[in-house]
Amino acid sequence: MNLENKPGITDQVELARVEEKISKQKARQLFDTGDIDRINVGTFEGLAFIHAYL
Repeated sequence: MNLENKPGITDQVELARVEEKISKQKARQLFDTGDIDRINVGTFEGLAFIHAYL
């Protein structure tokens, strides 16, 4: 059984590669934009913010 995903990728390995690439791009953006400085480190809210951002 395959779940649908936004890119429409059906190959599990390719999907993992694409997800990793997108996550790394978003992580870099988090630092480059300075949004990382708005995070309350060590809190659930901070972790939730990072999760939503990525």
